[in-house]
Amino acid sequence: MSSTAGQVICCKAAVAWEAGKPLVIEEVEVAPPQAMEVRLKILFTSLCHTDVYFWEAKGQTPLFPRIFGHEAGGIVESVGEGVTDLKPGDHVLPVFTGECKECRHCKSEESNMCNLLRINTDRGVMLNDGKSRFSIRGQPIYHFVGTSTFSEYTVVHVGCVAKINPAAPLDKVCVLSCGISTGLGSTLNVAKPKKGSSIAIFGLGAVGLAAAEGARIAGASRIIGVDLNSNRFDEAKKFGVTEFVNPKDHNKPVQEVIAEMTNGGVDRSVECTGSVNAMISAFECVHDGWGVAVLVGVPNKDDSFKTHPMNVLNERTLKGTFFGNYKPRSDLPSVVEKYMNKELELEKFITHEVPFSEINKAFEYMLSGAGLRCIIRMGA
Repeated sequence: MSSTAGQVICCKAAVAWEAGKPLVIEEVEVAPPQAMEVRLKILFTSLCHTDVYFWEAKGQTPLFPRIFGHEAGGIVESVGEGVTDLKPGDHVLPVFTGECKECRHCKSEESNMCNLLRINTDRGVMLNDGKSRFSIRGQPIYHFVGTSTFSEYTVVHVGCVAKINPAAPLDKVCVLSCGISTGLGSTLNVAKPKKGSSIAIFGLGAVGLAAAEGARIAGASRIIGVDLNSNRFDEAKKFGVTEFVNPKDHNKPVQEVIAEMTNGGVDRSVECTGSVNAMISAFECVHDGWGVAVLVGVPNKDDSFKTHPMNVLNERTLKGTFFGNYKPRSDLPSVVEKYMNKELELEKFITHEVPFSEINKAFEYMLSGAGLRCIIRMGA
């Protein structure tokens, strides 16, 4: 065990005291892990749209003060009682969703939605005792989706920790903890385009480009990018996108445009925007008889998906996915190996890097649309 096992660790963390206000670097106390928990030393973390959404508290119940962050790479510092598959020094990726390996979902080969450790944005505390492991002078600081990686040390349920190849560079593979794996898996695991097939990707942000990367890896011959921002098209070429459609450039529904381009529709489509209109278009643009559409984006709670039943009866298939259908503990190590084998190109997603002391710059980059992923170097 490490020399700090069982002790409270004092370290730096970026604390969100209020919604939408800059994070403040504070000295925090991090309690030791309890049963089935792991304390991690975070070496690199990244900013995701999900962090920004809940930091802004848009349409959400504010839960502050809070430590955000859920895309990261680090090493195990110590483990709690009952943890047998991790030890101090292991290289890991913490993940916002988990895999307890005991529930019906975890035991199913068709699901990755763990009953115990499914994402919960409202909880803010650990499952074991309903308390936080973070505090500042006795004041509890809330967790975020069970990870809180904007801290030099954090405590995570063991089911939300994927052990990976220690040779993998954590400053690159840390982006696999959320959005990149979600997009990649939505194509490789769910849409499953055949070699030489066609696919439309709706939304060319980080998740959509990861879906395009998956289509490239799968060998799709036509990868059609659909986005309302034409400035994204040049960047998307790096991810294998071969053609582009901006719905604003046409006076007809984009699904009709794509059907005309592809002699009846694409073989597969992946929607990565959260817009219900884009979801409908993604479904209706696939070819009858065999087309498969996959929904990835999260819609507004009051949205309603409407399409004519004949679109289903004509043998189009609609699917949804959560975290790209990857089981975090079981599957993420193999995704890391795709990068190590140079099959998956992660460097294309990393557009900025800042020291931890300048973490608010990462928010500025994200809010301005200046980049895809910003790596934050802890301890700097």
